[in-house]
Amino acid sequence: QGPLVESGGGSVEAGGSLRLSCAASSRDIRLRTTEWYRQAPGKQRELVAAIGGDGTLNYADSAKGRFTISRDSAKNTVSLQMNNLKPEDTAVYYCHVVLGDFWGKGTLVTVSS
Repeated sequence: QGPLVESGGGSVEAGGSLRLSCAASSRDIRLRTTEWYRQAPGKQRELVAAIGGDGTLNYADSAKGRFTISRDSAKNTVSLQMNNLKPEDTAVYYCHVVLGDFWGKGTLVTVSS
């Protein structure tokens, strides 16, 4: 098991919701910028959302208004709440901690129309 483990992926219909979680087993990510990326089949990996060590939030245009990134300091986790999912959100979602360049192995999200 690596330093970052994603969970919460699955298959949903368009309009549904999923909550992804990134758990850091051996790294303290409470004060580190943590990002969610995704990679759809045949496409480059793209940044979806980020939370800074100071709590600053950033979202890709495609995620604004539908996705929410948050941190649970007590659990040392970062979550991505995804609402109103669309088929184009189908991808493998990865957690990334900027300091140290740590990546998880990803969790698959499939949205059917």
